[in-house]
Amino acid sequence: MTKMSEVLIFDTTLRDGEQSPGATMTHDEKLEIAEMLDDMGVDIIEAGFPIASEGDFQAVSEIAKLAKSATICGLSRANYKDIDRCWEAVKHAKSPRIHTFIGTSPLHRAIPNLDMDEMAERIHDTVTHARNLCENVQWSPMDATRTEWDYLCRVVEIAIKAGATTINIPDTVGYTAPVESADLIRNLISSVPGADDVIFATHCHNDLGMATANSLAAVEGGARQIECTINGLGERAGNTALEEVVMALKVRGDIMPYTTKIDTRKIMNISRRVATVSGFAVQFNKAIVGKNAFAHESGIHQDGMLKNRETFEVMRPEDVGLAGTSLPLGKHSGRAALRAKLNELGFDLADNQLKDVFVRFKDLADRKKEVFDDDLLALVTQNDAEDDRLKLKSLRVVCGTDGPQKADMVLEVDGADVETSATGDGPVDATFNAVKTIFPHSARLQLYQVSAVTEGTDAQATVSVRMEEDGRIATGQSADTDTVVASAKAYINALNRLLVRREQSEPGYDVKGVSYKDS
Repeated sequence: MTKMSEVLIFDTTLRDGEQSPGATMTHDEKLEIAEMLDDMGVDIIEAGFPIASEGDFQAVSEIAKLAKSATICGLSRANYKDIDRCWEAVKHAKSPRIHTFIGTSPLHRAIPNLDMDEMAERIHDTVTHARNLCENVQWSPMDATRTEWDYLCRVVEIAIKAGATTINIPDTVGYTAPVESADLIRNLISSVPGADDVIFATHCHNDLGMATANSLAAVEGGARQIECTINGLGERAGNTALEEVVMALKVRGDIMPYTTKIDTRKIMNISRRVATVSGFAVQFNKAIVGKNAFAHESGIHQDGMLKNRETFEVMRPEDVGLAGTSLPLGKHSGRAALRAKLNELGFDLADNQLKDVFVRFKDLADRKKEVFDDDLLALVTQNDAEDDRLKLKSLRVVCGTDGPQKADMVLEVDGADVETSATGDGPVDATFNAVKTIFPHSARLQLYQVSAVTEGTDAQATVSVRMEEDGRIATGQSADTDTVVASAKAYINALNRLLVRREQSEPGYDVKGVSYKDS
């Protein structure tokens, strides 16, 4: 691949994606997602914002050490302290990158209260400092699409002369349109001295629903790096979705002759995992990875599909890692059949993991006549942990047409069983009240969402819960054929994650044997 044809994929799921309210991931989940991104061929992984917290620093540092192929990038503001901390986190990577930024639009210049000359001087000094530490430096003028043209050219030139090797042009608030996106990159490349010696990147938000279109237009204008996230995860309306730009380039190579290194067959697996750990479910009609992306219900569509798949599909489900069939398993299916089906779905489980999933599969098969692919996905992506402080042991809910509902619960708390009964306005409310009776807390329920995994009255229900406590947000998710049980497990799962967040915020917290007492 030549420089002109290759487009680098810069994934910021672990940084910009994780900034979505409630999408915070645990340390181990960040490492897991980073490994999956590396394995699928992402060129640059923005692993986090090292100065933001000690936990973020530790995650970026460990990802840098474990990465096999991808460049590992950390984000830093335009000051020496941020840049030094970022370098400490990424320096052990085989290919490290420092990404430093500052807001250049009139609205953003007012935040640090700098005039144009003062900001230009800061850009020169901080990019120079970053380049003295690291050969690979990316610089971003935040809110570039609302920055005055002459000033944008001026600061881009300063950053290039100071040593930036990648110039990223962010549409921070999703304001621009495709024709503007292409023209902006094209004009910068033709107008700014030294522009031919660096890579221009595009970073788009989806506030007006044009993130993917703007990113692809920027590539047409000369950008050779796209910043994106899995499932389009990100603040507000989200970021450019990795799966959308990658598949658009793959399918429409006739008019967009650009290539990426992404193994598209791994897209569905990582999409599902990010949805699970972030607590942000993928909408059914989401392009590429939505449940309905390859579903056909119209009679005309079905007839056309039976005759020729290309009649109504521009890509094959197999190209993004979807199984061609969805044949169900049953209670008589063995471990070998389960392993084969999971491999087909993109999961290569170790023996101990398979043993755990097999036990839950058999339990589900006893309650459900047929276990479909989506049922298995719900089983595999359960995020309960062995060291959880709270575990549901038993739940019995009594419902009547009159009066409050009652929940009898046994909850294991730090290894000891505690029993209680509670009432509420409905079975779920009674169940949550029972948990709160056993384990009092001040966390506030922000989101409660139920969706059916498959069709039928015996379908599993997937429940997502988001909770907030003292500014800390955590999500929980669980699936069960009993919606109330799934609700209880999701609620308890979110509480367990909040407890971890609470412990991580305490002075002297230790992650993986690394103390923060003296940091």
